[in-house]
Order: sequence, then structure tokens, then C-alpha cells
Amino acid sequence: MKVTQIAGYARELLISATQQTASDIHFSPFLESTTIHFRIHGQRVFHSSLPNPLYRKLLAYLKFTSGMDIGEVSKPQNGSLEHRSQQSLYNLRLSTLPTLGNESLAIRILSSDEHLKLNRLFLFPHQLNTLKQWLSHKTGMILFTGATGSGKTTTLYALLQTLTNEHSYQAITLEDPIEKNLNNMIQVQMNERAGITYDTGLKAALRHDPDLLMVGEIRDKQTAQFAFRAALSGHLVISTIHAKDAFGTIHRLKEMDIKTVELEQTLIAIAAQQLIPLAEHRNFSSRAAILELLYEESLQRAIKDISPEQDPSFSTFSSLRRKAYALGFTEN
Repeated sequence: MKVTQIAGYARELLISATQQTASDIHFSPFLESTTIHFRIHGQRVFHSSLPNPLYRKLLAYLKFTSGMDIGEVSKPQNGSLEHRSQQSLYNLRLSTLPTLGNESLAIRILSSDEHLKLNRLFLFPHQLNTLKQWLSHKTGMILFTGATGSGKTTTLYALLQTLTNEHSYQAITLEDPIEKNLNNMIQVQMNERAGITYDTGLKAALRHDPDLLMVGEIRDKQTAQFAFRAALSGHLVISTIHAKDAFGTIHRLKEMDIKTVELEQTLIAIAAQQLIPLAEHRNFSSRAAILELLYEESLQRAIKDISPEQDPSFSTFSSLRRKAYALGFTEN
């Protein structure tokens, strides 16, 4: 198959994925063939399969066009490219993983056409209002957590874009990778091979007198401790961290050797996010976010290891789902 045919096949596959509102495409190579699945509304759906010789040509084409080394097959790689379909522009984030005699490929699909409308992201408007109130702080740290695919990065980007559109902030983001180009802010791509880690990036960003720092992800002790020091020194820091829920975020931070006094003095709030499917008759997107929100007194109690579930003002994911069902937003 010629390169033009491979390019045409790749384009048709991407068009099919975007038309079905897929968030990811998974290529899984096996002994004789490779299966292709789409992630649609959180569910992994089989799309097709193709012979391994054809998959290798497709993989080489996608690696080349996304800036990866097509000769490197023994190490994981990341790349990115743009795709335009039906007047819509998408950012694609590609990731390879070596397998026995082959490589698997995952493509994350991110729409980049329009500014995200915050009021279309959240099921309960009062939760959005609470997030906006958090952003009025001049110093401190706000953390977002949630499983992969829960929409926390989308929420973070939408909040940042809204904030910088409304205020003349010097905003700097440190990301790995940059998933969406944003207006009115400096976005820095992490590159560990070039010596640009989150730690070195934070140190350099602080010399640019930022009002707001966004750290793509707190992954280790060093990054966590430096981010907290940045917040303590008079900056508003927003980041994500992997944890099971809002309360679990506190334990994760303590495991990273963040002291209780630092949590009490620096942490403004924690938002844990999940996406839930909505009833078909609702004139809304197919899914919307619900949030466990830890702040003010409930946050201070959580820092002292008192479960927020004992706090009547704190809403757990299960209680939020029950509320969504009672209001007719969901069918189960």
C-alpha cells in the first residue's frame, strides 16, 4: 500500500472517531492482526481490525507525522499532531508502548476549536460557582484529581482560559505534553531529555513574575514540595494529582512528605471529578462532571484525618449520583 493510501486510511479512521465523539483510539497488536477500539463516553468499543503488515505501515506513518523516531521500537515515545475534520480542529496526542515484536499505539483526541463553555461541563451549577470563588484567591494551591479520562484536564483548561480572559494575569503553564493551545498565557512544554523537568521549569517560571502557575501534574515528592513552596511564596498554583477521591488526595500529599502545617497554610481546595452519562432526553452533552469539593472547614478536618463523609456539608460521589437520578438527569 502506497503512502498516500496509508494517509487516506489514517484520515478516514480519525474522521470516524471524531464523528462518534471518541476521546481515544487504541491499537492493540496481537500475533497476526491488530484490533482498533474507540473510547466513546467512557466505554471501549470495537471498531475494526487490520493485518499486522498494514498496521506497521500505519504506525510508521503516524509516528513520522507526529514527530516520533520511526526507527525506535524498544522505548515508549510520545508525539502530537493536528487533524481537521468538518470545519473542526483536533489536537491528537500519540503514545507508543513496546510489545513482543511490535508496538501498541494510543491516540488521545482533544478538540481545540472553541473556548470551552464552563456551564456545559458541570451538572450542578453551584459547583461551578464554587470553583470560580476559589480562583479569586491570590495565593495558595488548588488541586484537581480524578481517573484518566475523567475530564479534569478539560476543566483545568476551561477555568484557566476563563480566568485569563477576565483578568490581566501573568499566567504560566508547565505541561507534559501541552494538550491545547490557550490564549493570554505562556505555555511551557516539559522535556526531560533537554533538562526541562517540572522542578527546573517551576524555578524558571518563578523568575517571570507569574500571578498564576499551572503545573500539569504533581508526580513526585520533588515537584510537590517545590509547588507548595511556590504557593507559600505568594503565587496561586493550580495542578492535578492522581488520587482515588478528594479525601485520598490528602493522604497522597502526606506520602510525598508534605507537612500538615504546609497543607493547612497553603491548600485552598481540592476537587475530585467524575463524568456521569446523562439521560438521552436531556438537551446537554452526553456526559457531565460531578465534583467532590473539599474546602474551608471540611478541608481542614480532612487534613486532620477526619473523614469528610462525617460532614453534612460535604457531598460524596454516591450522594451526587443519587441527586442526579432524583432530578432526572440520569437513568440509573
